[in-house]
Amino acid sequence: MSLGEIQMHQEFLMGNEAIAMGAIAAGVNLVAGYPGTPSTEVLETVAKHRPQDTYVEWSINEKTAMEVGAGAAYTGARVMVTMKQVGLNVAVDPLMSLEYIGVKGGMVVLVADDPGPISSQTEQDTRHFSRFSKLPCFDPSTVQEAYEMVQDAFEYSEKYRTPVFLRSTTRVSHGYASINVKGEGEYKHNKPEGFIKDTKRWVIFPKLSYQAHINIEARNVELSKVFSSYSKNLLLNVENSKFPKKGIATGGFNYTYVSEALKYLGDVRLLKVSTPHPFPEELAVKFLTGLDEVICVEELDPVIERELIYIAGKYQLPVKVYGKLTLDVKNSGENTLDSVMGNLTKFLGAKPPENTALTEADMAEMPELPVRPPVLCAGCPHRASFYAVKQAMKGKKTLFAGDIGCYTMGNAMPLDMVDTCLCMGAGLGIAQGVDHIEPDTSCFAFVGDSTFFAAAIPGVINAVYNQADMTLIVLDNSTTAMTGHQPHPGTGQTMMGDVVNKVSIEKILKGIGLEFVETVNPLDYKKSVETVRAAAALPGVKAIIFKSPCIAIVKSDKCLSVDREKCINCRKCIRELGCPALIIRDDKVLIDDSLCTGCGLCSQICPVGAIGGGHHE
Repeated sequence: MSLGEIQMHQEFLMGNEAIAMGAIAAGVNLVAGYPGTPSTEVLETVAKHRPQDTYVEWSINEKTAMEVGAGAAYTGARVMVTMKQVGLNVAVDPLMSLEYIGVKGGMVVLVADDPGPISSQTEQDTRHFSRFSKLPCFDPSTVQEAYEMVQDAFEYSEKYRTPVFLRSTTRVSHGYASINVKGEGEYKHNKPEGFIKDTKRWVIFPKLSYQAHINIEARNVELSKVFSSYSKNLLLNVENSKFPKKGIATGGFNYTYVSEALKYLGDVRLLKVSTPHPFPEELAVKFLTGLDEVICVEELDPVIERELIYIAGKYQLPVKVYGKLTLDVKNSGENTLDSVMGNLTKFLGAKPPENTALTEADMAEMPELPVRPPVLCAGCPHRASFYAVKQAMKGKKTLFAGDIGCYTMGNAMPLDMVDTCLCMGAGLGIAQGVDHIEPDTSCFAFVGDSTFFAAAIPGVINAVYNQADMTLIVLDNSTTAMTGHQPHPGTGQTMMGDVVNKVSIEKILKGIGLEFVETVNPLDYKKSVETVRAAAALPGVKAIIFKSPCIAIVKSDKCLSVDREKCINCRKCIRELGCPALIIRDDKVLIDDSLCTGCGLCSQICPVGAIGGGHHE
């Protein structure tokens, strides 16, 4: 073992990689999660660097991951469960009860929030859920803190026998920095004691929950005092403030914005909150004492702001608190260095720094950036699936209920094939709801193969049991495409690299009771349309599995081309498919050979057979 492996050294890491390496350094024994941007790389990094005795899995959803983690924590194992903020919604049921039961081994619930949102349905703030569930929460500001805080989180979790949140945000999770990390010789090695039977501890009953609630409330009062001395909760610039009657409270990544702004504006009394729950009340009182005004800069919601208003009232401190509630800081979306600089200069009555980068004249001369809406990749089999359904149902009253995944981009023109999208697995329920109220509507629900396992199976069972009339379309591209091609039960491989039996979607559907279950290659346009028409004509619940691999994992060296002599420039291929590889140059349709995968869909719909050279099976 080299000296660098034994001792502290520097590495250039993404925030999620830092969290993962911090968990490994803390002796994590098991990591379970479900992929979702911006959290995905945490589990992937653990899988890549894990010690031999660390178990890692992509669970079928966040609820299952939480329950797997709970079982391991009952044995004394150190556990981390990973997800994004909307995944926390799925994990709520076991987590709320687990707080009352408690854990034996340290358990860190990594939730990556997505201010913006950049790649999510919501802008949820996990700090709210921390308070609601009465769980401690750690909120790192930098990549270095993320690495250190996950280790702190394990220690507090074990000491207080409770799950704890590590709440990251996109800019921490996906930011990079050179940080100090431990060598392998400094890693903690946690050896689980094993599960010890004790029904009074591990079996949840009302009487047990009542007593547990009393203990939880007492513990959080204690933690509020403990966190007031926690090294990453900071009170700065008390003596040397340029603005002695004003203060700034912040936390998470916004601390870096505030710190950068103060380099130009001068020192201001500053409260950095790294544990939003339980809130470090004693430290906050010290911060507020002697101030007239405070501004809170945070993402996403006014969590720190509300806590300071409460504390000011509780201790009768005559402080006016500004922030999102007063609309002095925007109350949705990401903050930026520019927006924070604007908030602080206004609050402090200070002169903003001169902009030395670009003048207004420079900006006026710059061309506008092209608009690039997200679209399905060139050659994506989902385009073929959507198009087949669209053509088969042309002229009929239909509902196309979508779901979460890259196929959500089927809503873009010219496909326009996603009428609804709510959350994972919801398309099935929405299709049933519309069917029960509008029986003259042909209802379709689209779901990907990974999402099918994660969230759709109960919806299919519900449809069969309650005699719905709908068609399920499973878009099976043999991967979890949108979040980085993670394996799932249908791929035949686990995150540990084991080759296992594939779970058959077709057999599951037939086992549930569906009589019409057909598997079709969507790149066979004619057969796909015929299958959709046959399914739609039948009563009850029917399913079509459009099976073709994602073009990002199965590369093709074949490319189509347009025969200039045959092409009549009708542009049907462009108007109806919207494939990025189909372009117009010199007023003629061409195929971009750097994008084309040779899927053959456009050649099958060309009315004069002017496109050739590709293939379809």
